[in-house]
Amino acid sequence: MLQSSSCISVCPYTVKQPSFLRAQHRISFNLSSDRIAVRGGGDGVTAVSSSSRLRELVFVVNPQGANGRTAKEWKKLLPYLRSRLGKDCNICESLTSGPSHAIDITREAIRDGADAVIAVGGDGTLHEVVNGFFWEGKPVASLNGEASHSAALGLIPLGTGSDFARTFGWKNDPCEAVERIAKGIRSRVDVGVIGQDGKDLHYFINVADLHLSAKAGFYASKYKKFGNLCYVIGALQAFMGHHNRDMRIRVNGGEWEMYPQVTALCVGNAKYFGGGMKITPNAVPGNGNLEVVVLQDFKWYDFILKLHKLYNGTHLSVNNVSSRSVQSIEVQEISDSGSIYVQSDGEHLGFLPRKFRVLPRAIDMIS
Repeated sequence: MLQSSSCISVCPYTVKQPSFLRAQHRISFNLSSDRIAVRGGGDGVTAVSSSSRLRELVFVVNPQGANGRTAKEWKKLLPYLRSRLGKDCNICESLTSGPSHAIDITREAIRDGADAVIAVGGDGTLHEVVNGFFWEGKPVASLNGEASHSAALGLIPLGTGSDFARTFGWKNDPCEAVERIAKGIRSRVDVGVIGQDGKDLHYFINVADLHLSAKAGFYASKYKKFGNLCYVIGALQAFMGHHNRDMRIRVNGGEWEMYPQVTALCVGNAKYFGGGMKITPNAVPGNGNLEVVVLQDFKWYDFILKLHKLYNGTHLSVNNVSSRSVQSIEVQEISDSGSIYVQSDGEHLGFLPRKFRVLPRAIDMIS
């Protein structure tokens, strides 16, 4: 286990209002976070100015992640991070202070020309960082006329689920993640977009889903202190009073199709959700498609009998389970009850109707 024994000086950092935001909306807000710049070299710690030509890596850390475990693991990791990367990089730490803060930190880091923004935590932190790559339906980088390169997305998985990392076979090993960052190999990955009439666009990089699974995720978020057991508790609570619903979907702008007695519908850019469930096993984050898996007319005992298939990805052979590859899908409930939960990357977004589509090769990711 890595041990931290050195003292790191911390200076206050305020996330400035992006220039494109100032020009378009002329509003002000304070997005303060603790941020440090560290350079390796012996036992000393040296502050690095933003004008340095070293690669600038911004690490977005959720100190409350995994019931505080993320903050503890991050502190242990810092000395190794400094010794491994400090000679070639500015290591900038930004601690989030609440919901959506990582979005704002990421947007400002990209505007300031960061080479990479690295999410430190679980799928929730990664989800916010991904959303920070966009502003009003456009990549933040395209709004910065001074940008000469695109910022890459990085990940140090230290959260409760870390489901996105499973698609790539990455472990919750911070040292392994640092090695990926040190190599700096980039690959283009797709991003999913979720739209609703009159609402801002929302982005996801892992899996979006609705109805029973989304409701279970909503409840599971209240039990994160129990680790991966939170998903089991959430599922049990979601089953109480659950009813399958008739829905209609439209794929790639085509004709509406009826789907009776839908239990859950999952839209995968990657393969896993719910703490290791391989729900969209054919999803590939860089192939320009989303995989849609629909479960219909499932009873509570079906999940007990077929749970192992859901975890190992063999459930596509089960009756009442269908899968298709799409570029876009629109989903509505027939009765329009307004009670069908929608979530993406484990974050509750509200209720149907929604439209999902893919942005092919939208982000450079350190892989």
